[in-house]
Amino acid sequence: QVQLVESGGGLVQAGGSLRLSCAASGRTASSRAMGWFRQAPGKEREFVAGISGSGSRIDYADSVKGRFTISRDNAKNTVYLQMNSLKPEDTAVYYCAASPFGKRNPVDVHSWGQGTQVTVSS
Repeated sequence: QVQLVESGGGLVQAGGSLRLSCAASGRTASSRAMGWFRQAPGKEREFVAGISGSGSRIDYADSVKGRFTISRDNAKNTVYLQMNSLKPEDTAVYYCAASPFGKRNPVDVHSWGQGTQVTVSS
């Protein structure tokens, strides 16, 4: 079991940047695959990005490819999501997840963080 705590959300203008952090704790926190999901009001929770336990494999949703970067620092048990060129459509609650690499369905997630709000104004 892994415990996840997100931070770094906030309000930003379109075209701006934010970096989200996810602090993980637990016996396997530094080696398990992780991901980011998001959920906008009235919409289903959707996959954003995934990273393997070692950080060697990366997966992005088409909607964020080229703008977002997922990374991890296993020495700090932390996963990051650098978000650049933000658009109003990126507005959502962002959730960190312990999720098998390559699985994009939220039902496959083992553990969720509490979520952090990202709001992008036009």
